[in-house]
Amino acid sequence: MFTTLKMLKVGERARVSGYAAGCPGYRHRLLTMGLTPGTEILVTRLAPLGDPVEVEVRGYNLSLRKNEAEVLRVQRT
Repeated sequence: MFTTLKMLKVGERARVSGYAAGCPGYRHRLLTMGLTPGTEILVTRLAPLGDPVEVEVRGYNLSLRKNEAEVLRVQRT
């Protein structure tokens, strides 16, 4: 089942499956940060209002804003 990164809770793991259509700017930015399809991520922190969300990806921690997290499509593992 595919979902967005912002729907995951702290401690959940997922695999990047793709990006939302019509967001080429965010898509390019996420790709340069290492969030390529097939990459596994772990949600490590979530701010009280959900913005930003911190994930562990490829051995480093990355914080993403809600609008960036909405673009990223993931599949729970």
